[in-house]
Amino acid sequence: MNHHSESLPSKESSSKANLQNEVISRKNKRSLQQRRSRAAWILVAPALILLASVAGWPLLRTLFYSFTDAALDTPEEYNLVGFDNYLSWADGESFGVLADPLWWKAVMNTLWFTGVSVSFELFFGMLLALLMNQKFRGQGLVRAAILVPWAIPTIVTAKMWGWMFHDQYGVINDLLSRLGLINEPLAWIAEPTLSMWAVVFADVWKTVPFMALMLLAALQMISADLYEAARVDGATAWQRFTRITLPLIMPAMIVALIFRIMDALRVFDLIYVLTSNSEATISISGYAREQMVSYQEMGSGSAASVLVFMMVAGIAACFLYIGRMNDDGKENK
Repeated sequence: MNHHSESLPSKESSSKANLQNEVISRKNKRSLQQRRSRAAWILVAPALILLASVAGWPLLRTLFYSFTDAALDTPEEYNLVGFDNYLSWADGESFGVLADPLWWKAVMNTLWFTGVSVSFELFFGMLLALLMNQKFRGQGLVRAAILVPWAIPTIVTAKMWGWMFHDQYGVINDLLSRLGLINEPLAWIAEPTLSMWAVVFADVWKTVPFMALMLLAALQMISADLYEAARVDGATAWQRFTRITLPLIMPAMIVALIFRIMDALRVFDLIYVLTSNSEATISISGYAREQMVSYQEMGSGSAASVLVFMMVAGIAACFLYIGRMNDDGKENK
């Protein structure tokens, strides 16, 4: 009885000691994270200050002009019109960018282009990354050749694909005819139902290397011992991909998707050069340029530019928020 009663305080003191050690460990971990966070902010502060000084003034100026009726040729002559450039009503009719059907057509075109092109780029980029991650003869040459489409300027890419999609002497129609897939030449650039697909093909060809290189860098960080252990356990190739490769490269994949989605939402030069910014392919950036340059309406163009910025920034913020929630969930586990 005495021995049993003496063991109870020792167990209680042991549990208290463990609890105190756990609390101290959590405090030390939180303190380390705070120090790392402060160090990170100190390191990126010069870049943030430079970015704010370079991009902040044009953004504020664009925001100011979006509330005016200024013209492009006389920007110093303006009147404040409030939110009329965004949306206004008069005599039962609505006016402004948000009331323009062409704006919403541009929004739908941009979202469709972003979703389709980024999906194709992720798929083909993953295939190329897995291929380049294998050891084979001429591996360095293949990796260097993959960079060629990415290195070509976008305007050159657009002109090159414009010639390839030509309905009379383009190589695309010639190839499809030889394969027996079409009976007559297709007007890829002029046909509204085909022109957006032409833009997607050109964009995918150019930007798949970026996605492949980002994923390849993540694949290179995975230890070969993990795959060897999985093979010993009898895991199939698909199981090794879904349970080892995919989870470990997910952070790099998310970063690549953020960059590509933000870039695709701002697309302008590829569409403008390849299809002359027709209504079938007009993007939100193309719409802003049309209002400001073609119609000389600096107020409406600035309002459209602000909406483009808000859309891109909002999607980027959503990605960052989701990533932070995932990180918090991992820490709680």
